[in-house]
Amino acid sequence: MALARIRELQKYLVKKYGVIGAVAGRYVEAGLHVQLMHPTRYGPAHVIVTGAGQRMVVEVVYGVDKVGPEVVETLLKKAGLLRAKPVLVLYGAGPRLTDEARALVEEHGVKVRRLRPPVLPTDALPREKSA
Repeated sequence: MALARIRELQKYLVKKYGVIGAVAGRYVEAGLHVQLMHPTRYGPAHVIVTGAGQRMVVEVVYGVDKVGPEVVETLLKKAGLLRAKPVLVLYGAGPRLTDEARALVEEHGVKVRRLRPPVLPTDALPREKSA
């Protein structure tokens, strides 16, 4: 896919899905295919990434201070249903794993990624209206 088309798709994903779209845009930029908000019996899987011989279920956590073990357990259940590798993305500086969640992550081999907000394309950010 051409870079201009990738950027256009990233802007669209950010506009439609917000933070989850920004995370999905990173995988699109890497040349992978994404599905967003795929329904499962445990709730929607935020992003399903396929390509290059791999399949991942990405769960995005933002706007909370502590991430407990229940988030990791539901991610593992979704990944088991979809036969994919689990990835937990902590968006921003706020979310932190609790000790129980960290032990569960290490035990089951869940990849944890931290993404900082400035990864959003500047054209996709909503403009602040001056008063």
